[in-house]
Amino acid sequence: MTITRQDTDATRALHGLEDGRSSMRLRAALAAGTTPDPRFVDKLVERCAVEPEFLVRDMLTWALTRHPVATTLPALVREVRSERAQARSQALHTLSKIGDRQAWPAITRALLSDADDEVARSAWRAAVVLVPEGGESALAAVLATQLGRGERETQLSLSRALVTLGEVMVPTLRAATTAPDPRVRAHALATQRLLREPDAGFEFAIEEAKRVVALGPAERDDRTC
Repeated sequence: MTITRQDTDATRALHGLEDGRSSMRLRAALAAGTTPDPRFVDKLVERCAVEPEFLVRDMLTWALTRHPVATTLPALVREVRSERAQARSQALHTLSKIGDRQAWPAITRALLSDADDEVARSAWRAAVVLVPEGGESALAAVLATQLGRGERETQLSLSRALVTLGEVMVPTLRAATTAPDPRVRAHALATQRLLREPDAGFEFAIEEAKRVVALGPAERDDRTC
């Protein structure tokens, strides 16, 4: 059997993805995206699950977006069901970058409420990209169940996802401003503020929302949309 230059380059790239040096793994991922080859897909997806370096993971995702959707989608949809949190998170991130709505059924309620914050955040970002037309209100209702969750970074990710859905999420968000949990109320109010004033900044919005919650219903009524 004749071994071609393409075969040699593919073998080198596949081996490079396992190199102990992050610079070499980065170079291998770049090569895999520059010259796409179906042989790369499974290895790229597999590497996403364990790669410790952010820049390399980002290049792995880029390399996957360079391959045909028909090849990458099945592998990524399988990966979102992985027991490994990083595998789920990176697969969801990659699906959001590919942006093909055929992947929508893989964005389950379980992923949108995943116990791992990074997985949940990736699921939120993917969901607002992949949601089919007409499904935005139902998605907003599911996302609203996560209001009040986590620290600032997680809350900001959720607020951004909700704001991306636009006016369709307003009724759901308005209902959340009267929730029993003050963290939920504050997060809902901060998200409303971001929808009205995108340049306000989340830190300011959340602190203002906490103040409004502390002041009680009358102040809320004056400020909610």
